Amino acid sequence: MTMTGQCLCGQFSYTVDAEPQMTAICHCKNCQRQSGSAYSALISVPADAVTTRGELKTYHDKGESGAGVDRKFCTECGSPVLTHIPSMPGATFIKAGTLDDTSGLKPTIEFWCQSAQPWVPENTGAMRFDTNPPSG
Repeated sequence: MTMTGQCLCGQFSYTVDAEPQMTAICHCKNCQRQSGSAYSALISVPADAVTTRGELKTYHDKGESGAGVDRKFCTECGSPVLTHIPSMPGATFIKAGTLDDTSGLKPTIEFWCQSAQPWVPENTGAMRFDTNPPSG
């Protein structure tokens, strides 16, 4: 499977040659602030399956768990595009809204639900976790 996407202005684009390992919604306060919305919809893919064109800037953040989070956004339009979590090497998280085709995505997991906005309905059928999902 090949997926493509880009930021709002098109200065940064990417190609992914892999299936998503996970399709998720994160309700943590930092994702809410970074997305300017109630949550962040994302997919996880193997880092070595991602080819990029253009420039991103990195904001070194610390998640609610205390772990480092490298949030990457377009240097021109500011669109959040990719996230790397140093404690999860080998994975790249892509903001789902930057994909050219989102028609096949269905989030199967929601995390940091303890921070979810009360007016956002639960995603029927998704696994839900108050904080991070258990690893393994």
